[in-house]
Parts: sequence; C-alpha cells; structure tokens
Amino acid sequence: MAGREALRQEYLEAFEQGRGNPNLSSILVGPRGSGKTALLSSLAEEARGAGWIPVGTAAMAGMLEDIYQQTRLVLEQFPGDRAKSHVARMTGVTLGPVGATWTSASPPDGNWRTRMSRLLDELESRNLGLLITVDEVLPSLDEMVTLAAVYQLFVREGRRVALAMAGLPHNIASLLNDRSVSFLRRAQQHTLGTIADADVRSAFRRTAQIAGKEIADDALEACTDAIGGYPYMLQLVGFRSWQACAASSAITLPEAQQGILDAQEDFRQHVLAPTYRELSAHDLRFIHAMLEDVHESRIAAIAERMGVESRYASKYRSRLLATGVIEQPARGVVRFALPGFRSYVEEQEA
Repeated sequence: MAGREALRQEYLEAFEQGRGNPNLSSILVGPRGSGKTALLSSLAEEARGAGWIPVGTAAMAGMLEDIYQQTRLVLEQFPGDRAKSHVARMTGVTLGPVGATWTSASPPDGNWRTRMSRLLDELESRNLGLLITVDEVLPSLDEMVTLAAVYQLFVREGRRVALAMAGLPHNIASLLNDRSVSFLRRAQQHTLGTIADADVRSAFRRTAQIAGKEIADDALEACTDAIGGYPYMLQLVGFRSWQACAASSAITLPEAQQGILDAQEDFRQHVLAPTYRELSAHDLRFIHAMLEDVHESRIAAIAERMGVESRYASKYRSRLLATGVIEQPARGVVRFALPGFRSYVEEQEA
C-alpha cells in the first residue's frame, strides 16, 4: 500500500460515515500492475472493521449470482437467519424399514434486484452494510451494466450499500459511456499512477525492518531507481532482494543488484513476454510506429507512418488501450503504459 495511505484514509472515513459519502461509489483506474487489485483487497479489510460485509467478484459471466451467493453465505453464519430457509430439513423418520423424509424449500424467487433487497434488509437489521467490489471491469458484459443500474436504485432507496470497481482506463471509459450507467459518471474516480520515490524508499525500508533486516543506503537507492514508482516492480524487487540476502541481517548493494536483475527477468517473463505474444501483426505495426518517438506519440503521426488513415489507426489504438499496453494522457496522444515495454519490443525486433 505504498503511496496509497491518503486514499485508504478517505475510504476508511467513508465507511465510518456511511450514507452520503461520495467514496462509497468509486472507481479505481490504472494500468496493469498499478495495484488496483491489492487496493481493493485492502479496502475490503477496512470495510469489515467498520461494520460492512465485503463481497468481491470479477467481471465475468455469473458475477451477479456470485455476489448474491456470497452475501447469503455470510448471512447463513448468523444463528437462526432467514437466509437459511433454502436448506433441506429432515421432517420425518420411519422405522422398519429405516428411512427419513426430507423437504427442501425452493430458493427465493424474484429477479436479482428483489433477491438482493431481501439480503440487504437482513444486513440492515444487524446494522451491517454491504460493500461490493468488482475487479477488471469489462464494459461489454451485460451483467456489469445490470449491476451498475440496480446499484443506483439501491442508493436511491437509502440502503447501506457501497460499490468499488477497478479496471483499465479504456475499459472504465467505455463503461461510463453507456447511457444505462450514467449514475456511475458521478462516482469518485481515483487514478492509480506511479508511486513517489519517497514513498517507495519508506515502504521498502519499513517492510525490511518489520522482519528484522536493514538495507544499506546505496542499496535502497539502487532499488528505488529500478522500481521507477511501479507498484508491481516494488513487490518484485523487494521479494528478490530479500531472497538474495536470506542469510544476512542486511540488504547490501551487491544483493540489491542481484535482486534487481532477478526482478527484471521476472517482469520480462511474466508481463512483457506474454503481452508481446498476444499482439497481432496490426497491433505491432502500431507499436513500431510509436518507437520513433521518445515519450509520447500523436495518432496522426502514427497513422502517417503506418500509411493509413487516422480512423484506421484509432481502431488499433483502442485495442492496445483495452489491453493496457498503452495509455492516452491527452486526446490524440498515446504513450507506453508498461515500463520497459518499448525496450523489450526493440530487443525482439533487433
């Protein structure tokens, strides 16, 4: 959670305040490896401590039923809860021959909204709220749109319910363009960018000290430079540096350098290589056209280099935005979102 303390505090205040706090309807936006999933997990823990039941799911077919079943499962942990009415019960015993008679109540009828309303009533009776978290938002998923639309109705009814979603920038933008979920456009959006070097240093040193290790100043600077503010690299560099000095009480520069090399190889194998393999020939043409620019590329310039119209180039821009390979900091401008991806492509094409 390096660099995310202020945001976590905002959410904690929201859970404690309850209805009316804008952060109870929020969206985390960021590229791959920016810590969206980890932050959602942290928020779930914050919510639980403030009297909310967190239920998490991923944007996939069946997500609405998953939310319902998880919520019901929590309620079934309370003695005598009405949510247990669907469980089979023994209603009779016969002797000679020995036998038993069972009855099983039918599951609650109604659509997803009405069934969830019953569960929310049960939670309210226990002074509990429901936090729904959704990871990897997919705007093309009908259930995603249904969730957003029904959630809006729950808020209007004054129910104690919260929604926190996370996704890639392009997917979030596409979802918010759907007229059915216009309510979400008023949700709080938090963009998870890179972490400041000062926060990286503090988190790195503090984490090592928790387990009784120190880190030399030059080793810490080397790790900070290699991490470049990228949350996933912070995890990798920290883990690999720790491995390199397993028998020592301190992380020195040689051990940090070994950890950095190992972390960079991990990142190449588990992030850069799979991402590169998934690109189509047309995607690569777009990527190659970007390599001529140092930092950012204009769509018009990319189209010219590809020998196509801007509208054609925009089609592949959208594909690459959706996969998180590139990001769009301004209209008509793109840049690489994955650290080291430019260098990796250049190596593969050499």
